[in-house]
Amino acid sequence: MSFFTLNRSAVALTIATTALFTATVPTQANTLAQVQQQKTLRVAIDLNAPPYGMKDANLKEVGSDVETARLFAKELGVKLDIVPTTQANRIPFLLTNKADVVISSLTITPERQKVVDFTIPYAAIQSVIAAPASANIKSMSDLAGKTVVTARGTTNDMNVTKLAPMGTNIVRFENDATAMTAVTSGRAEIYSGAPAIIASLNKELQKNGKPPLVTKVVMATSMLGLGVAKNNPALLDKLNEMIRKDLKNGELNTVYKKYHGADLPQDVLKEGK
Repeated sequence: MSFFTLNRSAVALTIATTALFTATVPTQANTLAQVQQQKTLRVAIDLNAPPYGMKDANLKEVGSDVETARLFAKELGVKLDIVPTTQANRIPFLLTNKADVVISSLTITPERQKVVDFTIPYAAIQSVIAAPASANIKSMSDLAGKTVVTARGTTNDMNVTKLAPMGTNIVRFENDATAMTAVTSGRAEIYSGAPAIIASLNKELQKNGKPPLVTKVVMATSMLGLGVAKNNPALLDKLNEMIRKDLKNGELNTVYKKYHGADLPQDVLKEGK
């Protein structure tokens, strides 16, 4: 994939246009009763965002969001239908009734809450700037004149766009997988992403005999929620009920720890108490 750069005004216009479009699309999402009647839960998941969503060597869908979706479908007594999406299309897929729920490392933000409803947090994610240890980066101001890669339409994209100084060359890819390739191929060395994404990237760098990336700046810590179309209270309430139960019994923590190597933050776990 070729690099291309958008300036700040273009990014703002893109985000505004997307918000305007998604806000005006009429929603006809399946209700809880329809999900149970059809015996299928359609869940939008980005399968190019390890370790949240990805495919293993046998092309089977795996990842913490994939296992979370399987857990909820099982508890609902329905079949799981994974709807592959990209970071930028997660909410549009929900609003155009291509999915009933989004479980795809979707951070809860005021802007998104204007368009969709969120459950209580089921996980959390940090947004960081990572680079080789030798890189002279101690704060966001040190990014001036440097190239940073990220996945388009993600919270990481929004954070680096908002916080990076003028002169930062922000290069956006359609998903984390292609952005990671830019680093492993040597075309870039600074990444705006989540620690779990950086950990996956470092495994690939190690295979290629290249130095790993380390966290240089923590831009934000955000809560992750399941996205549900507006005016769908029964489905939203049921999902919240399952999240509380699975936080309390440890199921969600087990899934998270399996893929992220750490327990869920206390701010998330307290939702199950």
